[in-house]
Amino acid sequence: MPEDNLNDRKIASELLRLVRLGTLSVREAMLRYPKDTKDDSLIAAYHALIHYEADEDIRARDNLYREEQDDYIEFLSSTLERGENLPQNIIDNYKQFYEYAPIMHQKNLWGFFKSFWKSLNVKDKE
Repeated sequence: MPEDNLNDRKIASELLRLVRLGTLSVREAMLRYPKDTKDDSLIAAYHALIHYEADEDIRARDNLYREEQDDYIEFLSSTLERGENLPQNIIDNYKQFYEYAPIMHQKNLWGFFKSFWKSLNVKDKE
């Protein structure tokens, strides 16, 4: 695994953990998330982060669901922290519903064009 992927996984791991602990908002974690990643494990973890926020109302009224979701986020965080791939079934589960993740792009000219193409619903050639 390339060194930058390992570093990105460690960053994502910490962001997931901070969100789970309630010391960082999901929005802030999404802004700090590794940019322009092609790592399927990081993309799946990003989707999990989105779902974590989307299920906030369910988490507030269902303690068992909250505990299960917290355990899931912790599992993802621990796996990424070790530099390991997420289980293929988790990656495949997100892939069946999402063609790509709305991960932020680098703040440079190439990132601008990627965002622009995405807004036009045009895939980049990478």
